[in-house]
Amino acid sequence: MLWVLGFVLSFCGLFIWLEFGTMIPRSGGEKVYLEAAFKRPRYLATVVFAVNAIVLGFTASGCIVSLWYVVTHRLSSILVVAGVEATRWKERGIALGVIFFVTFLHGFTPRLGVLVMNVLSVFKIVILLFVVIAGWAVLSGHTRVKDPHANFRDSFAGSSHSSYDYATATFKVLNSYAGWSAINYVLNSVRDPVRTLKIAGPLGLGICAVLYLLANVAYFAAATKDEILGSGVTVASLFFHNVFGETAQRALTVFVALRYVLCLRPTFGASRVNQELAKEGIPLPFGNRFWASNWPTGKSPLPGLIIHLIPSVVIILGPPPSIAYPFILDIEGYPGQIINLFVVIGLFWLRWHKPHALRPFKVWWPVAVFYLAAAVFLLVAPFIRPPGGIGDTPPLPYYLYCLVGIGIMVAGVLYWAAWRKLPKLFGYTFVPRKERLEDGTVVTLVRHMCQPIGSRSLTFSPVLDAEAGVGRASQSCHHVIIYGGMHSGNTTKSIRQVRRA
Repeated sequence: MLWVLGFVLSFCGLFIWLEFGTMIPRSGGEKVYLEAAFKRPRYLATVVFAVNAIVLGFTASGCIVSLWYVVTHRLSSILVVAGVEATRWKERGIALGVIFFVTFLHGFTPRLGVLVMNVLSVFKIVILLFVVIAGWAVLSGHTRVKDPHANFRDSFAGSSHSSYDYATATFKVLNSYAGWSAINYVLNSVRDPVRTLKIAGPLGLGICAVLYLLANVAYFAAATKDEILGSGVTVASLFFHNVFGETAQRALTVFVALRYVLCLRPTFGASRVNQELAKEGIPLPFGNRFWASNWPTGKSPLPGLIIHLIPSVVIILGPPPSIAYPFILDIEGYPGQIINLFVVIGLFWLRWHKPHALRPFKVWWPVAVFYLAAAVFLLVAPFIRPPGGIGDTPPLPYYLYCLVGIGIMVAGVLYWAAWRKLPKLFGYTFVPRKERLEDGTVVTLVRHMCQPIGSRSLTFSPVLDAEAGVGRASQSCHHVIIYGGMHSGNTTKSIRQVRRA
């Protein structure tokens, strides 16, 4: 039932994102939609989204953990088949190799990267179709499975009555459907984005949902509940073992692991989101010009991919995968639902304030209300104590992922406050300017200027706006620092505070 619920919620979210994507057909996804709806306080939505995207990497890092978890549990048999002794560091080495390969594949040969993604997508569909057809054979009773209908008798027997369990399980189901919003991150790279969104979005999600549901029926036909619970995320491998035997399981383990390489696909879209954040002028290490660029090929943002690579490497080398996999998925899911909540609120806000804006697609409002209510439930339910006070990541407290997710959002607010409010306390102001890079990318470079008495010069408005261009007479000093990777003026002296006449 949770897979059906995840399917319904994903379709509701898809229709909401379709309205935004057809109304604002540009790359960035939720970042663009939050900026359009919540313009005050200025840049608060952008900065909070940026902190969340950089720290968590959205679905990509969770999918990388998923791959790492699968590799850790199945790599032993793969290495044994290859005649190599399996160790923890060999497994980590393979996982790191895959991640670096995908990063540089998209960074240096974007066309080949897209081709690989499409091939793996077809491969995933073939694997799912194979599982579905084999599941039909199991249900017919002509396989080695003795009682394929056992799990369908009293299907809901022993079900949990804890809202916490349903909320955390829903986060993980929604993670499997997460690709429905990926195209909104790369609309600048899509030909005829409005038409593509309206056709490809529902079609792709519909095919994926049907295959997921039928595959789950096949899994429950081939294995008992206890076997599925004990298999972790490698239930497909368990399916092959029960239906085809141990030899087939070992042979197909490589293909099952390869299927999960597809989980690295969100790095393609997320790198574009990171690039859009750098273009906004939010101060980043090594200068915004580097992170906003399409270096080195001029066609793909390798710096944006590197932002994803760093936390992924930390995850692989850090916590044990048995804890990291569910915990990271929960951490990503919780702040993600906070963002989704505000996206839906922004939808209603824009309908009220801009009722005549062009909307090639308009979601039915009860669908948006249902999605809003579900988001509220998913944010509140995890705080309700589960039976025994034990969550799905013992020995960690059951509420820890909620607090970490909220903490990341609060960190974004604090960073915004430091960026926007501290200059007023120390007597300087931020000033933006546009610059076109060699690859054609336009980036906002941000500088701060102090304003002592003694000279009057023409400066920009202190409002951090890309459209700022109207000068005004004001008192300013020679000291200027540009955060976008350049500097001018007397950068060796300390910033002098404003003195009153």
